[in-house]
Amino acid sequence: MKVEALDKFWTDKSRYDVAEKRFYEGPQKIDGVTLDDGSKSELASRLSQLESDNKELKAEVSTLNQLLDAIVKRLDNLNLTNGESKKPVAEPKKAEANNKDDDDDVDLFGSESEEEEEEAARIREERLAAYAAKKAKKVQIIAKSNIILDVKPWDDETDLKVMETEIRKITQDGLLWGASKFVPVAFGIQKLSISCVVEDDKVSIDWLTEEIEKLEDFVQSVDIAAFNKI
Repeated sequence: MKVEALDKFWTDKSRYDVAEKRFYEGPQKIDGVTLDDGSKSELASRLSQLESDNKELKAEVSTLNQLLDAIVKRLDNLNLTNGESKKPVAEPKKAEANNKDDDDDVDLFGSESEEEEEEAARIREERLAAYAAKKAKKVQIIAKSNIILDVKPWDDETDLKVMETEIRKITQDGLLWGASKFVPVAFGIQKLSISCVVEDDKVSIDWLTEEIEKLEDFVQSVDIAAFNKI
C-alpha cells in the first residue's frame, strides 16, 4: 500500500503550476522584448535585423580594404616609376658621411679668381669682335628696280635735248640714270623715253615723277612705261 501511494504522489506539481500560470497570463517580456511563438517574435525580428546589418558592414569593410589595397599598389608603382626606393635614399647619406672630411676642405661656393674672370672677359670680347667682323663682311642684298619713264613735252617746239638735260640734273642717293631716246607720238611731236635704276629703300617712284613734273616749262606729263625688279 505504501508503494502505490508513492506512485500517485506528484512531486513536481509546483513547476507545472507555474508553467500553467504563465500560459494563461500571456507572453512574457525580458528586457523589453516580448517572447512569443518562434521566428515571428520581436526578438527574432531584431536578431534578423542585426544579422542583416552585420552583413552590410562586412561588405563595406571588404570594399574599403580593396580600395586601400589598390591605392597602396598604385603608390608602389609610382615610386618604382620615379626610381625611388628605400635603400638608395640611405646610400647618399652614407656616402656623405664617409666623404664629410674631404668636403670640409673644398669651397663649393667660392668665386672665380680674378685671373679666370679676366680670361673669360677677354674670350667674350674676342668672340663679339669676330662676330661683328663677320657681319660686316657679309654682302647685303640691296633691292633695286629698273624703270623706263615716258616724258611728254607741251608741243613740238619743246627742245627735248634741253628737257633731258634738266631731267638728268635730278640726283639722289640710290638713283642712276640710264639710256634714253626720242619716240614719235603724233603730229610731229616726240616724247622722251628715259631709263633709270633706283634703290627701293632710298628712292620713291612717286618722288621721282613729282620732281620731273616740276619742270613745268618742258614737261606736260610723266608715265611709267616699264617697271622691273632687279
